[in-house]
This record gives sequence, C-alpha cells and structure tokens, in this order.
Amino acid sequence: MVEANLVSADSHVVEPADVWTRHIGAKWRDRAPVTSVDGEGTVHWTVDGGIPVGSVGAPSQAGVRFEDPSKVTFEGKWEDVRPGCADPVPRLADMALDGVVGEVVYPTVASRLYTVTGGELLSACLRAMNDWTAEFVGGRDETFKGIAMLNTDDPADAAGEVARSADLGLRAAMIPTDPGEGRSYDQPGYDLLWEAAESHGVPLSFHVASPRIGPGHVAVFATDGTGAGAAAYRATQAFWMQRSVACMIFSGVFERFPGLRVAIVEHELSWLPHLLVSMDRTYTEYSQTAPYRFAEGRLPSDFFRDRIYTTFQEDKLGVETLPAMIGDETIMWGSDYPHAESTWPNSRQFLDDILGGKDATFRDKLTRGNVARLYGFA
Repeated sequence: MVEANLVSADSHVVEPADVWTRHIGAKWRDRAPVTSVDGEGTVHWTVDGGIPVGSVGAPSQAGVRFEDPSKVTFEGKWEDVRPGCADPVPRLADMALDGVVGEVVYPTVASRLYTVTGGELLSACLRAMNDWTAEFVGGRDETFKGIAMLNTDDPADAAGEVARSADLGLRAAMIPTDPGEGRSYDQPGYDLLWEAAESHGVPLSFHVASPRIGPGHVAVFATDGTGAGAAAYRATQAFWMQRSVACMIFSGVFERFPGLRVAIVEHELSWLPHLLVSMDRTYTEYSQTAPYRFAEGRLPSDFFRDRIYTTFQEDKLGVETLPAMIGDETIMWGSDYPHAESTWPNSRQFLDDILGGKDATFRDKLTRGNVARLYGFA
C-alpha cells in the first residue's frame, strides 16, 4: 500500500481572468492575454488582439474522467472551475482528499503562450505570470513550490528572470521543450541561462506541450485540438524532448555546469530507455558524430542518474524498466491536478497498481523523497 503524504512533482494552476490585467505593465496591457465569454458561457483565452490560447474546460476537469469520460471537453465555464485551481485554501482540501501534502505548481494557459507569441510581449506576459505565481505560493513554501517561466528567445532576458523570480520565492523555472526555429539548446548563447540557473540553485523544467513557435509545431493545446495533425502531434511530444536533452548532453552542458539540474515533466518514462541506449551507442560507436568526450568515462545515460530528473503519472512500464538503467534517485511522481487527465482524486490507487510489490524505500523515493530533494521540500 502506497502511503499518504505524497508530493506531486507536476501539478497546475488554472489562471484566473485577472492574472494579466493586474500584473502586466501598461505598455503591454492591450496585447496581454484576456478572456471573453460567448453566448453559451464558454470562456475563451486570447492574446495579442485575438490569437487563441485555450479555454478553462479540460484544464480544470480533474476527476471527470472517472465519472464520465465523455464529459471531458475543451469548452468550459468559470462556474465549473474547481475553486482549488487558483485559490490555495480550497486547494489544500483537494490535496488532502488525494493524500498529497506538497506540490510543484506549473501554469496552464501561460505555458501555451510559448506556441503562439514571442518577443518582448512574451517576456512581459511571463514576468506577469511569475508575479501571480509568487502570490499564490507566498507564505506556503513547505506546501507549494512555484515554477517561473522564462523566454529563451533571449538568453540574457531568461537569465535575468531566473534571478528575479528566485528573489520572489519561486524555486524552479520552466523553459520550452524546443527553443524554436533556428535554435537548439547546444548553442553557446544559452550558457548565460545555464550559469544563472546553476548559481541560483534553480532547477529548469521541460514541461510537455510547451515548444516555441517553429516548423513542425502545432498549437494544439491552445485551440480546440481538432485540427489536422493534432492527435499525432499530441501523441509524439517526447520527440521534442529527446532532441533538446540530447543537445544539452552531447554539447557538454552538464559538465560545464555541474550544479545544473533539469526535469523532464509530464512526458512519462517508457520512451527513455530507448533514448539512453541510442545516445550511448552514438557516443561510443560514432565518435565523429559525437566528438565531445566526457570526463571520468561517463556515458550520456549517466547524466540521468544525478542531473536529469523525470516524472511519471501512469506509466507502469516505465517504472519497471527505467530504474534498471539509471537507478531510482531521479524519478518522480506527479498527479497533474487539476487537469482532466489527472489521477486526482485516485492517485493512491494508481500508485498502488504501479508500485505494488516494490519495497518501501523505492516507493518513498518516487512519491516523496526525490522531488523533496530537487525542489527543497522539508
């Protein structure tokens, strides 16, 4: 039996309508994200004069799939949003129902901005979101660890926001799973960001569905998800993550910045064993392709033992296979509350199935210990 006192490495807020009207500067207020409500009462988020950013339906429908999966919908009304989506007080009751005592808190609507806008507007929007998140977690640091958002189009801007958000009390920051057209995380310009994250002790997260604008990307999470290619794109999010983490490893980022920690969030685990084998084989058998040589005989897969953390939600196969390759010190569970695909309020039942038969030390690491160590929970 999995014990209570779980700590989720992947939970979310659903932003209230006034995040940007209250927090963004006057220069950007006319282009900032806003909500409108249609004749059916459905809430629509748009940015920059009408670009769709999504709704409040599925992001706030935790538990609905266990009652009636057909009721999970992109459409949503404000009155149907659970109070705990944006208010920490009722949220604590929802957490208690699920046996959860701590959460790493990610945005929802704000993360979709990566796929639809950029430049100074994006930076201003993300700073405003970070200010709101700091308010949400303020005074509750042992319960909530807030995630800042960074605009990696400008590494100097991102580095500065690492420092500013850390001063606000945010314990980690997220960057796009893919930095966008013409960019990759092996480029030297990103060293400014890696150095800032390392020096401030801020882990960086790659959360699913947060690539920058670029060829091959579909803003599926910012629309109703019915466009051509949307299902295929949604089902292959790990592709972008494989590319980005491999770029960082093969270019020596984790040796130049040994204190840097990153987390791959809400991508599940089962795809990782193949990636690790493929990277190690490329490193050992194709040295012209991978000329950088790691110190102390390390292989690419070794960085997943102490530098690169991963999360799972329902991936029983991944929990069976990945620890055999990298150990159990960097794997973390997350509930994804309050999204429709969340395990809330049945997280302990899911974990009983996934971790059944595992010893108590292993269970504790995956459901509490590893996330506590990375983000600084007591």
